[in-house]
Amino acid sequence: MELTVSSLYKDYGAKAALRDVSFTLTPGIYGLLGPNGSGKSTLMGIITGNLKQTSGTVLWDGKDIGELGGEYRAILGYVPQHHSLYPEFTASRFLYYMAALKGMTKAEADLQVPEALELVELTAVAKDKVKTFSGGMRQRLAIAQAVLSNPSLLVMDEPTVGLDPYQRETVRKMIVGVAEQKVVLVSTHVVSDIEWISKEVLLLKEGELVRQGSRESLVGEVAGLVPEELKPKGRPLGLEDVYLYFYGEEHGEADLL
Repeated sequence: MELTVSSLYKDYGAKAALRDVSFTLTPGIYGLLGPNGSGKSTLMGIITGNLKQTSGTVLWDGKDIGELGGEYRAILGYVPQHHSLYPEFTASRFLYYMAALKGMTKAEADLQVPEALELVELTAVAKDKVKTFSGGMRQRLAIAQAVLSNPSLLVMDEPTVGLDPYQRETVRKMIVGVAEQKVVLVSTHVVSDIEWISKEVLLLKEGELVRQGSRESLVGEVAGLVPEELKPKGRPLGLEDVYLYFYGEEHGEADLL
């Protein structure tokens, strides 16, 4: 399993949302970091086939995703930043509906819907209407629909947006729980969402991929770039410091570390 993005560009008129973005992902969890407006959602939209790039390619196991068509959609699970969960549906009915859209048989859905509900800890409220759910429960249901049919590629766009710290931790654990033998890409501007669960982190800034590497390699690079007098006292550098180093000017602070 391999997702390859090569020389990707996306223009909106005179504005370039993505510029020459290239990377390769193999099984594991990858974090896509960047502030709002960095191009994360545009990149996610292209990878999921919901947007068309201006130029460049997205390949799954060496084949263009546009040419794969339904075959690609069958291996793709997607948690969008903004999702519609049909408030009058029960959690169970919503997942059966999504299973039908994915082309699953009734027998397959009968097996996988309960498994998905158990995975996201919603079994007890399977017959409750979505409109009664909290934000965290809705987000867990969105993850449940994404993992139906056991996709090989799981794409999550800001999966913890609007959640409190406890709910964020719950969602992080669920991402780890569903990630085995999958390529998982998690887009976020919240460093703690992906710092300790990611195989590698990709830093996107103003539409360009400025860095890709493990947490340790990125932290080590920044440690060598930041003067000693600007390093935090009493604690080692972390991924938050990497984020602030590359995006600090966008936050209007001179001394961020």
